[in-house]
Amino acid sequence: MTATLQPHTRIIAGLVLLTVVGIAVGGWFMTRIAQGRVPMTDFQKSFAHAGHGHAGVLVILSLVGLLYADMMTGALGWAARLGLPLAAALMSGGFFASSAGRGRTSPNKAVVLLWAGALCLVVGVVSLGIGLPTGSSS
Repeated sequence: MTATLQPHTRIIAGLVLLTVVGIAVGGWFMTRIAQGRVPMTDFQKSFAHAGHGHAGVLVILSLVGLLYADMMTGALGWAARLGLPLAAALMSGGFFASSAGRGRTSPNKAVVLLWAGALCLVVGVVSLGIGLPTGSSS
C-alpha cells in the first residue's frame, strides 16, 4: 500500500518533526537538571520531567494521527489533524511555563495552557475515534 499525504498534511508533519530539535535540546537540559546543575524545586523538577515526556509522546502520537486524519474529510479530519499537534505544544509548554520562576512550588496562571492542551488532545483523539469507523473518511 502506498500512502500519499495531502500537501497541508505534509506541511503540518514537517513542522511537527522540526519540534524534535527542541525536544532534543530539552533532553540535554534534563541531564543538567539531573546532575544538579540547574537550581530547581522538587515541583519544578517534576513539571520539567512531565513537560519533556509529554512533548515526546504527543509528537509521536501527532505524527501517527496525521496519517489517519489524512484519510478523513471535513471538520472531524481537521479537528484530528490540528488537535493532536496543538496538544503536544500546549501541554508540554503548559508544564514548563506554569513552573517558571525562581523557587516556585506550585503552578502559576500559565497552567491554563496545560488544560487547553488537554482539551485539544481530547478533541483530536475523539475526532479520530469517531471519524474513522463511522465513515467520515474518503
